[in-house]
Amino acid sequence: MSDSARGGLLRRHRDFRLLWCGETAGKFGASVTGVAMPLVAVSTLNAGTFEVSLLSAASWLPWLIIGLPVGVWVDRFRRRPIMLAAAAVSFLLFVGVPISAWYGWLSIGLLLAVTLLAGTAAVFFQTAYSAYLPSILEPADQSEGNAKLHGSASAAQIAGLGAGGLIAQVAGAVNGLFANAATFLVSLLCLSGIRHREPPVAKVERPPRALVREVGEGLRLVARDPWFRTLTLFGAASNLALVGYQSILVVFLVRDVGLDSGAVGGLIAAASTGGIAGAFAARRVAARIGTARATLLFELGLPVFALLIPLTVGGAGLLLYVVGSFCVSAGVVAGNVIKSSFQQAYCPPSLFGRLTASAAFLNYGTIPLGALLGGALGTALGVRPAMWIMTAGVPLAALILYFSPVRRVRDLPASPREDSPGEPPVSAGIGTTSV
Repeated sequence: MSDSARGGLLRRHRDFRLLWCGETAGKFGASVTGVAMPLVAVSTLNAGTFEVSLLSAASWLPWLIIGLPVGVWVDRFRRRPIMLAAAAVSFLLFVGVPISAWYGWLSIGLLLAVTLLAGTAAVFFQTAYSAYLPSILEPADQSEGNAKLHGSASAAQIAGLGAGGLIAQVAGAVNGLFANAATFLVSLLCLSGIRHREPPVAKVERPPRALVREVGEGLRLVARDPWFRTLTLFGAASNLALVGYQSILVVFLVRDVGLDSGAVGGLIAAASTGGIAGAFAARRVAARIGTARATLLFELGLPVFALLIPLTVGGAGLLLYVVGSFCVSAGVVAGNVIKSSFQQAYCPPSLFGRLTASAAFLNYGTIPLGALLGGALGTALGVRPAMWIMTAGVPLAALILYFSPVRRVRDLPASPREDSPGEPPVSAGIGTTSV
């Protein structure tokens, strides 16, 4: 009996089920952190606006500082122990915040240090996790696995946004971090229960400056391969536009649309359910029309509805925001599902850590730039004109995909080809796996 006949991955694959639980718990915890840490800074330490913004910057800074070498280190060692260590470090860090408050040691400096170290752990975990997933799944199962992981991650992030404020209200902002720490403990326990063991990585005598050379290999892989180069450039441009409008979204909804803070949270959470819908639609649409065509549909077709967001007004006009943001979320998450499956099938396993780190370094590098650009445009031109400019950038970024080899094929290739990579591949696309 085939695996597909026996049921879905969550029923028949114990190790994937544990990885799924651990990753979902970690995403929930990270989402709670994004709410809880600023609340601690504001409500307990009376931090200023700039100090709170530093917490957000500190969580992304490790990707720019150590993202590239982490990709090399992940390729040199087994991935599961790295993930276990990262989850354990995150657990200890967030347990330490309320304990330090009991002893009167809590300060903005301490919160920044915890956020920076937790962000560093996240770099190791995410890079190792992306490279580890293909080792426990058969190629035919990877598309389903990515869809389930991205779908649950979207749901966990939505739930975490609401739970972060509720936990802080019930337990207090500082003590609420115990709940955050508990999610990383769950992640640690789930990962510990995985039975699959990676084979030991062969030890190789490395010459001086081997790290620099291997980092260069990852960057060259992204730069020279037309598929990786296209997807990475698109990701960087898309993040610039997405974060650009998201950085001023709350100001727009409160000051221009006239919503109170509670309504803003509910509206954003409702629209974010598009990510769940996109995760579950990705495989089915890709199987029907091809992975390359589905990528264009999700990353160019749906994000056009982002232009509804600046039209949002009170009352029934709120539906414009819900529809626009729902479509953007669905498109981004569905595109990520297809992209993840493509990378796992196309990239040599020995280079996957370096690929993940190099792409993340370039993609995440535009996030602070997007936030600064959105804020600058909002200050200079007004919030609604800035929303028009930044939301227009979302579908415009996808023109990188349109004027690339992606437009000329039905399916993204399943393996590298030495001859004319821009032409239609002979092998079947990864999205043709039966559901």
